Amino acid sequence: MEQILQQIVNGVTLGSIYALIALGYTMVYGIIKLINFAHGDVYMLGAYIGFAVTTYWHLPFLPALVISMCACSLLGVLIEKIAYKPLRNSSRITLLITAIGVSLFLEYTTMFVATAKIRTFPELLANNIFIIGGVRISVQQIFLIGIAIILMILLQFIVHKTKVGKSMRAVSIDRDAAQLMGIRVDRTISYTFAIGSALAGAGGMLVGIYYNTINPLMGILPGLKAFIAAVFGGIGVIPGAMVGGVGIGLIETFVAGYGGSMYKDAVVFAILIVILIIKPSGILGKDTREKV
Repeated sequence: MEQILQQIVNGVTLGSIYALIALGYTMVYGIIKLINFAHGDVYMLGAYIGFAVTTYWHLPFLPALVISMCACSLLGVLIEKIAYKPLRNSSRITLLITAIGVSLFLEYTTMFVATAKIRTFPELLANNIFIIGGVRISVQQIFLIGIAIILMILLQFIVHKTKVGKSMRAVSIDRDAAQLMGIRVDRTISYTFAIGSALAGAGGMLVGIYYNTINPLMGILPGLKAFIAAVFGGIGVIPGAMVGGVGIGLIETFVAGYGGSMYKDAVVFAILIVILIIKPSGILGKDTREKV
């Protein structure tokens, strides 16, 4: 029983990271129906920005986290304005190829600037461990889960209680009708990229602290798994991204914890295939019919 509880704690910790990244995927898809495969690299840059401001400016944890989120938010808006906006009326395959190109550009630009070597994150949080009923919980895990929950609650507040959130929901339902009602669609899309990228930047910073190392290609696999989490929960549905992220984290941790560490990635991608076959809309997604 203690081992099961320990795996749950580890799985929720990992799942919180996936959820933060998956929220960006699902928000962008909900607004413009784009799978932004460069999102995982925004998460990577969040880790590098956090590393830079803590190593060279010697900033403490919270200011570094805020700077990382703000920088990634600005980066997300620039990516949308430069790479995606000119192609907004193009085919989906064109946008998908562009997203892959932006992803590669971010990875290898980072590799050129920061070199390909693995960087060690400074110790910003005490790594004290509490043992509760035989379950080991570190201070870093508490911070990571707590900050992820706070950011998810804040996102729900923005989406449901603010003017920006109402505009985002309107554009996601019917972009043309929202524009006729006076909503500035371009600005709303920029806000969506800004918020999603800020969450990814927070995830990158937290991962750097938790795993202690970062590298220019660190966003590839977590980005794909976060996309799977978004599909698993119901892409385009914000609560679905949260549920999917935690669910994928738990599944991966249990597979690795019970002797299948070599197969944990294969299991996650197998889940994507099963979900697409059985319920393509995801756990919380709704099947929609398109009239012809």
